[in-house]
Amino acid sequence: MSALTDYLANKKILILGMGREGRSSLQYIQTHVPSAQITLADRNDPHIDGFDGFYGADYLAHMDGFDLVLKSPGIPFVGIDVPQGVEVTCQTDLFVRFGGCVCVGVTGTKGKTTTSTLIHEILQAAEVPNVLAGNIGVPVLDVIDDCAGKIAVLELSCHQLEFMRASPHIAVFTNLYPEHLDHYDGFAGYAAAKMHITLHQTEDDCLIYGDVDGLREYLAGQPIRAQTVPIGYDADRDDPFLQRLGKCNARLVGKHNAQNTFFAAAAARRLGIPDEAIERGVRSFGGIEHRMEPVGTFRGIRFVNDSIATAPEVVLLELEALGDVDTLLFGGLDRGLDYGAFVRALAQSNVRNLIGLPQTGHAICDALEGTAGKTLCKAADMEDAVRAAYRLTETGKTCLFSPAAASYNVYKNFEEKGRHFKELVRKYGVHE
Repeated sequence: MSALTDYLANKKILILGMGREGRSSLQYIQTHVPSAQITLADRNDPHIDGFDGFYGADYLAHMDGFDLVLKSPGIPFVGIDVPQGVEVTCQTDLFVRFGGCVCVGVTGTKGKTTTSTLIHEILQAAEVPNVLAGNIGVPVLDVIDDCAGKIAVLELSCHQLEFMRASPHIAVFTNLYPEHLDHYDGFAGYAAAKMHITLHQTEDDCLIYGDVDGLREYLAGQPIRAQTVPIGYDADRDDPFLQRLGKCNARLVGKHNAQNTFFAAAAARRLGIPDEAIERGVRSFGGIEHRMEPVGTFRGIRFVNDSIATAPEVVLLELEALGDVDTLLFGGLDRGLDYGAFVRALAQSNVRNLIGLPQTGHAICDALEGTAGKTLCKAADMEDAVRAAYRLTETGKTCLFSPAAASYNVYKNFEEKGRHFKELVRKYGVHE
């Protein structure tokens, strides 16, 4: 019996949320821990036979009487009282505590997927056995049986970190901007969830972090026991190898993506990977869907899909990286973020055409009303926005879709929103 199955044996377990990770948890416990008593809970009935369940609007009100609540990411716990004696945990916590392998965890408001994928590519280039899992789309309990003797590279969202009682051996914390505030008690709650990436580290562990505004100041006030490695945008200043590394892959344009390669290199060096393998791994990186993803050139206009960019600070970095953006298509769910600095930056930018989607895009266009040299368009929906982009963008220039907001007011997630953008770009690139 493994340490994890021994821990779960004979427990009354409530699996909270029956999406991808919840179903993964159910499959693992069913297969490995037959003595556990499993109950399911979700807002919607998942129609899984053979288990008791709590479904409907009050599904969070039934935690009493359980030994363990295994919470899926994305379920907000603001204002939820956990009954005394009930342990709330998550897959990632169980994996890091009981997986028995070296863990490299990557978190941050932005840059998680790129950095964790780069670390994975570097380990592959060095022929070091590893698994890549977590927020990247692979539930960690799906790979726990295959991780013995391997390095686990884990992309970790705030939701996956919130209830952690252990931290990875190597933690990478890329940056910290206001995000997911509707799921937490404001920015303080969101940042506190992120801090679990290092909260339980020891003096033998390592925290690699972005030496950038916001995160630098936040970490200065936190109790950190791990060895720290700050990585700024200029980390390559005195390192010829990093200077070459930050420019060796055309899919990693911009200072923020160069910084992501520096994060990955620092983690790899900590693991003893030679620089030659690090460079081969970075060169092999083929890009990730919805992250500065080239859609193609249609009717003389270059289109780029960056639907993952839900924070305004990141959008400004993308504009700087691309350089020739003539049209910015942006906007989405209003989560109460402060867009004042974003509005001022757009007003001073070289972007001529600003196409706003509901809700935040319309509000930002209103705030920019009367700005000299700007064409403002409040699009009714994505189709209206793409048609406007074709109409307004100068031939030879770039149209960037980078929303600076979440997608949930219209779309299931940023992936669905990005794919709709790409479909419409291709549709109207042929005819209108």
